[in-house]
Amino acid sequence: MTPFEPTATTQKAAAGDPRRPAVEIPTLLLILATYGAWCALTLAYGRWPLYVLAPLIALVLTLHSSIQHEIVHGHPTRWRALNRLFAVVPLTLWLPYERYRHTHHVHHIDARLTDPLDDPESFYWRPEDWARLGPVARRAQQLQQTLAGRVLIGSFWRIAMFLRDELLALRHTEKRPLIRNKQDVRRVWLEHLVWCVPVVLWLKLVCGMPLWIYFVATVIPANGILLIRSFAEHRARPAVRERVATVEDSWFLGPLFLFNNLHSLHHESPAIPWYSLPRRYRLERERLLADNGGLVYRTYFEVAWRYLFRAHDEIEHPTDRVPASAA
Repeated sequence: MTPFEPTATTQKAAAGDPRRPAVEIPTLLLILATYGAWCALTLAYGRWPLYVLAPLIALVLTLHSSIQHEIVHGHPTRWRALNRLFAVVPLTLWLPYERYRHTHHVHHIDARLTDPLDDPESFYWRPEDWARLGPVARRAQQLQQTLAGRVLIGSFWRIAMFLRDELLALRHTEKRPLIRNKQDVRRVWLEHLVWCVPVVLWLKLVCGMPLWIYFVATVIPANGILLIRSFAEHRARPAVRERVATVEDSWFLGPLFLFNNLHSLHHESPAIPWYSLPRRYRLERERLLADNGGLVYRTYFEVAWRYLFRAHDEIEHPTDRVPASAA
């Protein structure tokens, strides 16, 4: 079995589901509205106050990232090439869609969830790797175990660490077995840079927006908002389903994340479209909470109340690595 078979199987089943429409109209309309809003808001640079404009663009970038996540899981059409075209435009500039698609598929190998090496979205460390960190890096990681630190420091840190890991992949020195694959990282980055050109030209020549302002005032905050969502999504536990949390009620961030806050359901059925998740969750809530051991938060305010300045969990993985028998 290859590392990608679970995700590929799920998407193939979704594509062959006769109940699934060929085109999911709500998602398609949302994609068009998001790109339209981004164009309109960036065009307003210089005419609207930056303190008004920047948060609005950051919210649109957050929504665009949520749409990319939706597209990774086979939406909004049955045609992968068309879906990819909707997702590949790099509005945040720093993240190539194909690299995100690859690492997120690896993350969805649920048997390896929270593993410090096999799960690319894990925030846990092996004791031996933790021992090798210097005092500054250790402190930065410890601060990111709190919600405040994750949002304020993590937005910069995660981008920097991602780019560092990409450099290792370009040099063919990536040491994490499930993340390393035959994907041509150089080709992915070349294509990504080509797609960055129209985004940069639009921002610079059409909108007159300096790239540093765009990045610092909109891209970094958008990444911080996304880190609110991922902060409490997973915990290291022996049972696979107990590693996936849920945040139930969020009238603003829930829609912005396309209801990925209902994370236990998403991991169980990643092919469900975003607009069907709330109803499906209500129908299966009791079973889902029984399966994940009651790892549920009422709102993101509850997450903040518990962990704004307090660590979400121990930084070292409790078993060093997720046991091979769990795979």
